[in-house]
Amino acid sequence: MKKALILSLALFSMLAMNAQQITVSGKVTDEVGTPLPGVNVVIKGTTKGSISDFDGNFSIDAESDAVLLLSSLGYANKEILIGGRTNITVTLPEAAEMLTETIVIGSRSKGRTKLETTAPVDVISIKEQAINMPQMDLAQMLVASAPSFSAFRSQGGDLSSAVDPPTLRGLAPNQMLVLINGKRRHTSALLAGSQTGSAANATDMSFIVPDAIDRVEILRDGASAQYGSDAIAGVMNVVLKKGTGEFTGNFTVGGFPNSAPDLSGTDVSEENQALLKDTEPDGINYQLAGNYGISFEEGGYLNLTGLYRQAEATVRPNISNATPYGDAYLNNERTDAQGNIIITNPELVAAQASGNTALADDLRTDTGLMAARGLTYKDFSTYAGTAASNLGVLAYNMALPINEDIEFYSFGDFGYKYTAGYSCFYRRPAQADRANFDLFPNGFRPQIASTQTNIAFTGGIDGTLGDFNFDFSNTFGRNKMNYDMFNTFNASLQSESPTTMDLGTHSFYQNTTNFDVSKYFDDVLSGLNVAIGVELRVENYQIEAGQAESYSIGDAGIYTATTDNEALLGPDGFPMEDLNSEPIVNADGSPVVLPYGEASTNINKFYSPNCQCFRGFAPENEANEFRSVTAAYLDAELDVTEKWLLTGALRTENYSDFGDVFTGKIATRYSILDNFALRGSFSTGFRAPSLQELNYSHTFTFFVGLDPFDGTLYPNTSSAARAIGIETLRQEQSTNLSLGFTTRLFNKIDLTVDAYKIDIQDRIFETDNFNASEAPVLAPIIGSGLASFRINGGDISTKGVEIVANYREKVGEGMLGLTLSGVFRENTFEGASVPDLNTVLTDEELETKYVNRSSIGQFESGTPNTTFIGSGTYSWGKWSGMLRGSYFGEVTSLDNTFRTLNDGSEGYSDQTFSAQFVTDIGVTHNFTDKLALTVGGNNIFNKYPDILRAEERGFYLYSNYQQGSNGAYYFARLTFGF
Repeated sequence: MKKALILSLALFSMLAMNAQQITVSGKVTDEVGTPLPGVNVVIKGTTKGSISDFDGNFSIDAESDAVLLLSSLGYANKEILIGGRTNITVTLPEAAEMLTETIVIGSRSKGRTKLETTAPVDVISIKEQAINMPQMDLAQMLVASAPSFSAFRSQGGDLSSAVDPPTLRGLAPNQMLVLINGKRRHTSALLAGSQTGSAANATDMSFIVPDAIDRVEILRDGASAQYGSDAIAGVMNVVLKKGTGEFTGNFTVGGFPNSAPDLSGTDVSEENQALLKDTEPDGINYQLAGNYGISFEEGGYLNLTGLYRQAEATVRPNISNATPYGDAYLNNERTDAQGNIIITNPELVAAQASGNTALADDLRTDTGLMAARGLTYKDFSTYAGTAASNLGVLAYNMALPINEDIEFYSFGDFGYKYTAGYSCFYRRPAQADRANFDLFPNGFRPQIASTQTNIAFTGGIDGTLGDFNFDFSNTFGRNKMNYDMFNTFNASLQSESPTTMDLGTHSFYQNTTNFDVSKYFDDVLSGLNVAIGVELRVENYQIEAGQAESYSIGDAGIYTATTDNEALLGPDGFPMEDLNSEPIVNADGSPVVLPYGEASTNINKFYSPNCQCFRGFAPENEANEFRSVTAAYLDAELDVTEKWLLTGALRTENYSDFGDVFTGKIATRYSILDNFALRGSFSTGFRAPSLQELNYSHTFTFFVGLDPFDGTLYPNTSSAARAIGIETLRQEQSTNLSLGFTTRLFNKIDLTVDAYKIDIQDRIFETDNFNASEAPVLAPIIGSGLASFRINGGDISTKGVEIVANYREKVGEGMLGLTLSGVFRENTFEGASVPDLNTVLTDEELETKYVNRSSIGQFESGTPNTTFIGSGTYSWGKWSGMLRGSYFGEVTSLDNTFRTLNDGSEGYSDQTFSAQFVTDIGVTHNFTDKLALTVGGNNIFNKYPDILRAEERGFYLYSNYQQGSNGAYYFARLTFGF
């Protein structure tokens, strides 16, 4: 009995020892001893894990007899038995197939690698690339990594600077679906301008924090049948970090030297070239980010990320548009209605009072008075450049086991962003109809600002019930944007006008509920996975009007007759004067008369109404629209043999505002050899018109001579749209065909080549403006104004070849990695689908107005059709480095107006911009296990795009295609951990 008791106690002690929780510290290196950052370290059979830091170190709490599973892109997975050890060193060999980490996107079956999928998938390890990369935000990181991906960064222009719309394969931003951990991400409330032919509501990727991301998966294939609306060009899935037990952070500072390129030999004058070269560094930005993960005793994790980024604006002036004003910048002398001279400039008043006639004469010129005030033409030129911004985001990702088979998970983020950009022409003091000398003695440049709040939250449970896998979740997202204009003026209100105005608010929210079930049948051929699911999505879009002064017309400068047939005579009995101080008279010299109550806006001065530069959203623009979407899908993946994979998907969706759609997809992959496989797919897809496209409207005021006119973008449900015959927007429909191969050459180089062809019917565009003479039915609605509409403009297609090659090899004492990827693409506008509208235009005139040349040009070559990215990385001991070259092919811009050009010929001012090549570099030194410094730059040789031809140089000097117009950028980053 005593022996049995002792034996039982010993056995119990051994079991207790085996089950004891211990803290395991370790280091992960490659085969040459180089530390490996970003390695996933997970306790096998659980979701609990950690991630190695930039020195390869990790720490995790685990049972003493647990098994650790280590995995990283480019390396073979490895299992390590802890065996009671508290310190472990692990060497990961290079993978037999590179990039073997399993991916989530494009498959609902067991994990497959990027080389095992039926469609091309880019897998981009953000945690690895961010170490040496100069780019700080996710969208620009992906531009530098994936040639099929683009993110247009506006250099000015109303609200567009608030969002960088991402695109895939040269298609519209809203034709790419974005997922976070496999769940649909909401889009921005803003319809932002893009370089693909039309404005679009895109996902604002600035709120997706790189420090919270493990990797990004980009499926370059149509996937509407798998994931629903918007996935015409493909799907991007962001996989969040799960690591625990370590804090990692970074502080980055960078900026632009702002060294203007050599413009000798161009039509920019030497004087203006000198002013352009008189620059100081700008766009200085700072970023502080941190990530920390907490593990729970009962299993599970909570991974937290915070980010704050501040960036100053960049300014790239177009001085050439200022000099033609001559001596019209500063209004030295003014006249009243009777022609009496009024001197308002204090410098001139003082000079005349002192009797200094020479100085007074000099001060009556632009150059003299500007010099006295320390100004040059550069101060009142147009300013292009990226907007100033402040961004703050908090994000989390968590999972908590409910039992051995089921876990609760949740992730989300809350963000705030403020942007202030230049998008307006300078208002000169001489423009008395727009300026106010008392408020702005030197004139003013309005600036537009946006304040955004962005919320995203997902919660759900997943796990297994018997042989079935299930996932039930709800995802809520909202983006709210308020717009303001500051340093502005409603001249028609004169002294009653505020100089800062609330222009209005846009908001969009989306709530998506999903229930998915799958089962794997291992006894059907070589394996069959069947998944089914349902979805309910509710959306709401709102426009709220701004303050009244931002959209109203005051009575300054307006005279209203108080009697019948009242002659327009001043107090002195002489005719009143117009804007040019000319008497308002009939042809025979008699004064003009007005009927009782009729107003004239041509008295002395007509004062510009509304908020200048951008008219506020008025009550007639307000919207509050809802819709619901229900969907169901069936997805199957069959391993016919170990070499042949066959997949298919069917999906049906019902939209409360336009009806049903049905899509399907079939795809296959066949391994001809162990290291060579063919793959291909065919699918149908669709994109529903967004609530923003269906309901956005805005009115702007423009001038023809002295006369103001209103132009309005009307929604398709408006009376104006019905009158002219504009149809309700329909969904865009697509077919997608792809064929490619994957191979491994010389057992070292992974190569994928994929060709594709996408045809899209009923692509949504925006028409040119119609006036009442072109469409008389609009006269009662628009009067002397203009009207434009969003329409299903026509059919488009894109075809191309995408190549990706990766190589990794030990060289010397370090590890060398090389990547080369490229895209050859051709976008084609197949033709306009013009309905029988109620206009008096010819068929040819109507077709060019329905979808104009500029929109067609933007789609066909708004993003370069040829792009190459080549990069090399090398790590050795405490050093690592990155060198990357990006080639952006030619881009052609098409003009809308046939006119007399500067050389006297008749034609369009089309322009082809030459190909560009930019170079990025980053070098990192690890001082300790917890401290590293990176220095480098983007576009380090300061390459600028071509300048615009003179006819198109109204606001911008440089093209904003390809790499943009900010020039070189240099940075330093301190990475730390504890």
